[in-house]
Amino acid sequence: MVRGQGAFTWDVDGNRYIDYVGAFGPLIVGHAHPAVVEAIHAAVDAGGSFGATTPAEVRLAELICSRMPSIERLRFVNSGTEAAMSALRVARAATGRDLVIKFEGGYHGHADSLLVEAGSGVATLSIPGSAGVAEPVAAQTLVATYNNLGSVAALLDSHAGEIAAIIVEPVAANMGVIPPEPGFLTGLRQLADGAGALLIFDEVITGFRVAPGGAQELYGVRADLTVLGKIIGGGLPVGAYGGRAELLDLVAPTGPVYQAGTLSGHPVVMAAGEATLLQLTPAVYTAIEARADRLEAGLRREGVSVARVGSLLTLFFRDKAPSNFREAKECDAISFSQFFHRMSDAGVLLPPSQFEAWFLSMAHDDAIIDATVSAASNFGMA
Repeated sequence: MVRGQGAFTWDVDGNRYIDYVGAFGPLIVGHAHPAVVEAIHAAVDAGGSFGATTPAEVRLAELICSRMPSIERLRFVNSGTEAAMSALRVARAATGRDLVIKFEGGYHGHADSLLVEAGSGVATLSIPGSAGVAEPVAAQTLVATYNNLGSVAALLDSHAGEIAAIIVEPVAANMGVIPPEPGFLTGLRQLADGAGALLIFDEVITGFRVAPGGAQELYGVRADLTVLGKIIGGGLPVGAYGGRAELLDLVAPTGPVYQAGTLSGHPVVMAAGEATLLQLTPAVYTAIEARADRLEAGLRREGVSVARVGSLLTLFFRDKAPSNFREAKECDAISFSQFFHRMSDAGVLLPPSQFEAWFLSMAHDDAIIDATVSAASNFGMA
């Protein structure tokens, strides 16, 4: 790809596509939104990077905290991988424990201990983990089944007093979009509290996308620590982790947990993130939700299912939408591959995996949605 504008991208051969990849999530305002471009230009003109805190970093942090009340303090990093890795380090320091529970098919970046039974590209390539990860590191991560509180309770019981944290995508979006079943997130909160473990929400995908306050607002469950990325940098390299003040006080220089990054809080990234979040008014969320609903309705056909939360959705080649990773792996991946290529030929760019989410932006208007549905209908979807 060489250019993007609004809901469209162009490849090196000049072909135009309706884009549902959106850099895998952050471009909720569309490609090259004027306010974001202007903010980036102004930050570059002001000198770029300083290796010191800037007003833009403070403003963006305050904006994030105001929309996600569970985040009293936060630290910026340069990727979601860094953010998740750092959040787990804080959790281990806070609890004095080593083990972590994650969920099969959940993806939290490519830090060594989190590549166990991961989703996203790991699932697409059918890699059980990754070469180069030492067994003692992998053994620190226990794997539960998403939407199954019993599997979590069993691990907490069998490793009593050893679990530092439960880390979860509140809406699973790296095995395809799989919503939490009623009571699942509340149950995780209760189980974590009962075991003395921290609850970490990885909202790299859901944060500021499914609601102004992320999945925590949508489902009314408060996390101890939250992992953010992508969208808070307007699509530029960024991540952040935050939570209760006493937990973030454990991070140096106020505490013993070391984390640093020369380019963390880069002024250009902060400017793009602030400009993006300022566009996200209640009216924008309402409009995107309506168009996502229109797309969902248009895609529903016999033999496939559609799962959607806000402006995230996945079309599954399975009669019933899955509720966990095992069921997601039962989808007809060959049919999805054929569908992906045919849609690409028709000028619609989808995430190239059955295990990824489609991302709508405020630039996807009704005409674009209808063109997408029409393209899908031309290939046996009607």
